[in-house]
Amino acid sequence: MGVKVIITGATGMVGEGVLHECLIHPDVEKVLIINRKSTGLKHAKLEEIVHADFYDLSAVESRLLGYTACFFCLGVSSLGMREERYHRVTFDLTLNFANTLHKLNPDLIFCYVSGSGTDSSEMGRSMWARVKGKTENHLLLLGFKDAYMFRPGFMYPTPGLKNTLKFYRFVNWMYPGIRKFFPKYVSTLKELGLAMIHAVTKGYSKSVLEVEDIVALAK
Repeated sequence: MGVKVIITGATGMVGEGVLHECLIHPDVEKVLIINRKSTGLKHAKLEEIVHADFYDLSAVESRLLGYTACFFCLGVSSLGMREERYHRVTFDLTLNFANTLHKLNPDLIFCYVSGSGTDSSEMGRSMWARVKGKTENHLLLLGFKDAYMFRPGFMYPTPGLKNTLKFYRFVNWMYPGIRKFFPKYVSTLKELGLAMIHAVTKGYSKSVLEVEDIVALAK
């Protein structure tokens, strides 16, 4: 039987790219996306839940049963945000979602999109990196069948998708040079999606995947 995946953040660039790879991958049987607003997408593999409150999933719990994996791609920028607020929308929200899934699907594999520079020590100067590190650390301790923390850096967008951030549209021309001279910091969004699928179907030797690990696992 194929992989059955729950994806969050499909209305954002990363989530949309990961969703795209899941929909075209032969090993993925079913995809459930859960968003605050509808994507409007239609596909034979795809089911969508529109749910406003990610801190309370009780109304949709029955629809989250029976899944193999979760690709948690939901996230916000810390720019201009106080630590208390960023902690709530990053750590609290993610852990509530993960705890709910663990209760419903204890054998699930949880894949979390973090970011290059995340601080596993939770002691560094960078606020976002500390909060992301704390989130990673707690996810790894929840007791899922497996959990993988993905730390992408600069990602070349998947052509044709609608949620590509404007920033990338202006800097895409730099991608070949950055990939050649700074390979430790650069991947494609396609590689991230494939790496997440392969983490579920093949496994990986590390729980925390930096850019080089993402590129290797995507092959």
